[in-house]
Amino acid sequence: MKYLHFIVNPISGKGHNTLEQTELLNLFPSEQYKIAVSYTERKGHAHEIALNAINEGAHCLIACGGDGTVNEVASAIVGTRVLLGIIPMGSGNGLASNLGIQGSLTQILTKLKAMEALEIDCGHVNGHYFFSNTGLGIDAEIIKKYEQGGSRKLLAYISAALKASLSFRYYRTIVRIDNIENEINPLMLFVSNSNEMGYGMSLTPQAKLNDSYLDLVVIPRLSFVQKLLLGLHVLNRSFPKFNKAQSLRMQSLFIHQPERIYTDIQIDGEYHSLKTNKINIEILRAALKVVV
Repeated sequence: MKYLHFIVNPISGKGHNTLEQTELLNLFPSEQYKIAVSYTERKGHAHEIALNAINEGAHCLIACGGDGTVNEVASAIVGTRVLLGIIPMGSGNGLASNLGIQGSLTQILTKLKAMEALEIDCGHVNGHYFFSNTGLGIDAEIIKKYEQGGSRKLLAYISAALKASLSFRYYRTIVRIDNIENEINPLMLFVSNSNEMGYGMSLTPQAKLNDSYLDLVVIPRLSFVQKLLLGLHVLNRSFPKFNKAQSLRMQSLFIHQPERIYTDIQIDGEYHSLKTNKINIEILRAALKVVV
């Protein structure tokens, strides 16, 4: 008997997310499947539920929410044989979109039932996993202001980006990319495993989830007008035409900001304050199996 545990973030995206037991039982009959549905109540709760479900012998954990919910559930799965399923219910849904997980709830559940899994890489940053992307600089500042705003709509994200561009402060940054060291003063350091970061937008359209590489984007100091131009390219899905950015593939990255004590960072679209000024990022190859 297969044990499937659905972990639902009720406030992801438009909010009021639920799963009807009757629809689940129609597709997953009780004589063949053990079905459980849990609802998260706070940040970090999805991770706790996932760990408990793994200890109870779950075969597949299905994250029902946005990239933040997916991150919490998937982070519990890394290093186990448990499969990850995704039902996109968030605002951005970057990882689900990259994996081609879309359609009606019934269509997604039907594909889940087939249990066809794809091995993907994941990133590791100072004890945290990321499956879509992570970022320092204005990227983290935007997410910080986005979360403070309370709304999860695209307009709220644009508003947060404008506020961040006005208040952003540059810091001297030492980077070591695959053992090659350099000193820069960046607006953004963006590291991605996925070709999409949500809302259909991308800074790394060539990135692949299972190529054993992470894609790094370095954006230098920009004028306010150049920042606006950058924003327009991102919104118009034309970022590759923004010639101020440098893009490269790598497997490890060390970042040191000596003028700081703590580091603001976003991990799969969620803001974190790391109690250090030294950041280590690396790829973990084929670390997760996702039902697609």
